[in-house]
Amino acid sequence: MWISREASVQFAGQPRFVFRVISVSRKPTYHGWVWLSGYQLDRQGNAVTKREIFVQLAGLRRAMRRPAQRTY
Repeated sequence: MWISREASVQFAGQPRFVFRVISVSRKPTYHGWVWLSGYQLDRQGNAVTKREIFVQLAGLRRAMRRPAQRTY
């Protein structure tokens, strides 16, 4: 998922980043909000930081999957 200011004001003032969602919490939250656990990815798609973030569902954008790399 692309995480940016649209997901939460806590991300204002920083560049958007890709977040690999591992789990969605069942904790009760405000309507339209959710806790996500996962990893912040670098430009190469490597996990660099494990995080738990509180975001608005309406502000999330799906990141395009990169095609699987083939090894010959």
